[in-house]
Amino acid sequence: MDYAKAISKYIRVSPRKARLAAGLIRGLSVTQATMQLLHCNLKGGRLLKKTLDSAVANAETQLNLRRENLKVLEVRVDEGPTLKRSKPKNKGGRHPILKRTSHLTVIVSTQ
Repeated sequence: MDYAKAISKYIRVSPRKARLAAGLIRGLSVTQATMQLLHCNLKGGRLLKKTLDSAVANAETQLNLRRENLKVLEVRVDEGPTLKRSKPKNKGGRHPILKRTSHLTVIVSTQ
């Protein structure tokens, strides 16, 4: 079974929020998944669509597969490094602000 893969790393969206969009497309055909991501109102959905399009392009160019026959085999959202910032608080204290990043992986295959 042939499959194509695309990875987007260090994406500035929280993994928890990106997983909401990933759950929408798991197991769907590529055309249905694209429509689902286009119409969902999530930042993670917009970023995941770019990764999905890249995986489809990899399948078309490297494996000579047709877009209509492709299905989303796996969608994974892993946690990337966290940017640590702080905000001043009372009595000279500080409050940590964690800006989380994600690594998005999309694998498509024929089914």
